Amino acid sequence: MTANSMRALVYEGPRIMNLRELPVPEPGEQEALIEVRRAGICGSELGGYLGHNSLRKPPLVMGHEFSGVVRKLGSRVTSVKEGDRVTVNPLITCGHCAYCQSGRDQLCLERQLIGAHRPGAFAGFVSVPAKNLYRLPEHVSMDEGALVEPLACAVHVCRLLQLSSGDRLFIAGAGPIGLFVLLAAQAFGLQDVVISDLNRERLDIAEELGGIAVEGAVDAWKAAHLAEGFDAAVDAVGAEATRTGCVTAVKPGGKVIFTGLHEADSKLPINLAVRSEISMQGAFAYAPQDFALALQWISEGKNRLAPWTVVAPLAEGGPSFEKLITGPGKTAKILLDTQG
Repeated sequence: MTANSMRALVYEGPRIMNLRELPVPEPGEQEALIEVRRAGICGSELGGYLGHNSLRKPPLVMGHEFSGVVRKLGSRVTSVKEGDRVTVNPLITCGHCAYCQSGRDQLCLERQLIGAHRPGAFAGFVSVPAKNLYRLPEHVSMDEGALVEPLACAVHVCRLLQLSSGDRLFIAGAGPIGLFVLLAAQAFGLQDVVISDLNRERLDIAEELGGIAVEGAVDAWKAAHLAEGFDAAVDAVGAEATRTGCVTAVKPGGKVIFTGLHEADSKLPINLAVRSEISMQGAFAYAPQDFALALQWISEGKNRLAPWTVVAPLAEGGPSFEKLITGPGKTAKILLDTQG
């Protein structure tokens, strides 16, 4: 590599990831160049890697969960300085539409996602708008900084549900987002949270975090322990079976949040939802307040996924994607060390 080039992990087709040498990006006048230190692999990127995600078209440098160090500033940037340790909100929005002005930036019709609409963080450097940067407190590690984004998704889900401490919550899916929803719900005061999955090792993580683990569908557990149904349910998978399971799991007047994006379309028991006045809502990403709260919670030590977080060098990015798809074992999250 030369002084003006960097290594990048490039998605070049279904199940094809290759290390390439690319030019270091030049920041725009309101952007900052970030030397990426850690970049997490997201479930949505696994779908992209398999060729199942329309947002991610090859060739593409993915990566939107990341932390790093500011190395160069655009001519109009004054909010950060070179050397600052940062995490990044990867949703780039217009800042002036009704959604952005009301604090619902995630609904901006002009939004772009770093790692999907523009080059991402599976690389040595990435250029991002300075307004999307959040300084990391000194005691927060780069590993933790890369986990702010997925935790923010969970904070957003729980805020939309307006949970009370006595509520009974069901989560379908013990992947990273499901586990983060468990942690966020506990931070909001919930104690008895049920989480289901087909992966026994992921359920072991959920149990060690204090959740009630159910292997497979939740119907039998509900019949034996909570016949009246849950107050709320979160689908963190995005399959027809899990979406339907969440609708049937809640009691009359219950709330369901759909946040998983595995399948584009699903049949749902709408008559049941009508007759039981079940509220169903989508949850996409996070608002700025959710991102800020996620960083605060991580700063306060409320992220407890560290024992199940693995760091791998960028060169092992392809095998890391394969591991998460074919058998993650007792791994909740893989972070890529882009400098290693």
